[in-house]
Amino acid sequence: MAEEDGELGFLGAASIGLGGMIGGGVFSVLGVVATIAGAAAWLAFTAASLVSMAAAYSYIKLNQLSDERGGSVSMIEAYVGNSTLAGMVGWTLLFGYVGAIAMYAFAFGGFAERLLDVHSVLGFSARPLLSALAVGGFIALNVVGAKATGTTEELLVGLKLAILLAISGWGLYYGWTVDQLEYGFGHLTNTSFLTAVAISFVSFQGWQLVMYDQESIKNPSKNVPRAVYVSILGAIVVDSLVSILVTSLVATNVIANHPEIAVAEAVRPFLGGLGFVFVAVAALFSTGSAINGTLFSAAHFAKGMLADGLLPDRFGDAEQEGVPTQTVLVIGVAAAAFTFYGSLQGITSFGSLAFMVVFGAMSYLAFRQRDAEDVSAFVPAVGMLGTATLLPLLLYRLYTEQRSVFVTVVALTAIVVGLEVLYFERNTLEDGLQTVENRI
Repeated sequence: MAEEDGELGFLGAASIGLGGMIGGGVFSVLGVVATIAGAAAWLAFTAASLVSMAAAYSYIKLNQLSDERGGSVSMIEAYVGNSTLAGMVGWTLLFGYVGAIAMYAFAFGGFAERLLDVHSVLGFSARPLLSALAVGGFIALNVVGAKATGTTEELLVGLKLAILLAISGWGLYYGWTVDQLEYGFGHLTNTSFLTAVAISFVSFQGWQLVMYDQESIKNPSKNVPRAVYVSILGAIVVDSLVSILVTSLVATNVIANHPEIAVAEAVRPFLGGLGFVFVAVAALFSTGSAINGTLFSAAHFAKGMLADGLLPDRFGDAEQEGVPTQTVLVIGVAAAAFTFYGSLQGITSFGSLAFMVVFGAMSYLAFRQRDAEDVSAFVPAVGMLGTATLLPLLLYRLYTEQRSVFVTVVALTAIVVGLEVLYFERNTLEDGLQTVENRI
């Protein structure tokens, strides 16, 4: 009977995954990817989605082979039996979600700044303030228990899809009539293309939220795989169409200077200022719902880690009904600080690195199960090799061309790993210190 108990059907589950990926791809990271890959941005998104699809296959197969459903942490505990490793992966995911929320908030602030035509407040840049206020607003909504229902999410995602597909179709037709469409096949041999693939990777993590909501999905063994695959395919189509539109109709310098609003700029040639406003409003709804959904799911994910003893008690109360208030506050404040002080390039790079590590690890776990029935060795291998190739390329690009971003990302990574080691190996460290004290 457990297969029938959930509240969300296939469409609701697919909307959870697709909603975040649209907010991440089209309205958040597209401008950054287009700045690097040019007209080949759509190919970069497609390549990243294929690696993400391989990771999704790995998650699904591990779920099917295991007696307990869940995401990365549950699977590592089930197949490796190492709670320390599971906890470290969980922490890495949480920091990745903080980066994703910050990325959505960055885009939200950029669109809000243009719509309100306010560029500074009390001497401070308006964009960071608006981004932080957006996160604060959704923290408040989650604390009081407000969250979009599955039906509402279906309607929101359906509306976003309709708007984006209509605009893309109209814009691509316009681009074809004026002979401006570019496809970027000549950029495939550039190392910058692979870097763009790596950076766009963060936009394809939204499907993972479906894995953590399995208890609320009807017939999860059937609907979860379908929802994950359909949401990724939907994101590929939307990202590709909008990418071609943006890189064909928006000047390179405009994309580079204002990557967070590149999509809205793309409609100016055929819809004028009204089109810009229309897309900007849609972007606010899209990135806002992505902030809300990711914050809610990340808090529930953290609640599970609290219950398993993989997070300190100060992070929240695992016994609290609904979303733990303190957990929401910690995640939200961290994301607000990140979006206030960070650059869009730094935020997206950090998020991509975090999800590459976790997705690569899960692909490796699935590859180890390649002798099991119905588990392909090839698909998890694509996930492993893809993430293992893209991760060092992204770091190398940042080191050679954006040294300050590289330093920031490496520093954040070192802090995250250091905190993980201090927490999970605290007993070993305490014993070592006690031994040294006794000898002294």
